[in-house]
Amino acid sequence: QVPLVESGGGLVQPGGSLRLSCTASGFDFSAYTINWVRQAPGKGLEWVSSSEGSGGRITYADSVKGRFTIQRDNAKNTLYLQMNGLKPEDTAVYYCAGMKYWCSGYVCYDKILYDYWGVGTQVTVSS
Repeated sequence: QVPLVESGGGLVQPGGSLRLSCTASGFDFSAYTINWVRQAPGKGLEWVSSSEGSGGRITYADSVKGRFTIQRDNAKNTLYLQMNGLKPEDTAVYYCAGMKYWCSGYVCYDKILYDYWGVGTQVTVSS
């Protein structure tokens, strides 16, 4: 059983939208901060957003603020990332990751910080 599974990636034209899902199993989803982290081709990991377990605090990287929106449904053990106004530079593998503590900001990219790390879903923005 894989603790975190992402879905919803695909190919989209610039300016388009996608909705990613991150579904959890085997742990208390509502007790965990769930973050989105992405990795563009040939580049390192980049923190994208943070969602507190209760659904209270939500933060975004400046590069996606105003375009990406988090929705959390603890009853379904699922976190959604609504991505609008997609740009070619958003092309990356998107991972969701879980930790017991709050972590927000560019330092939260490192896999070693997390208790759970998903398998990733590819997002490609291209005309």
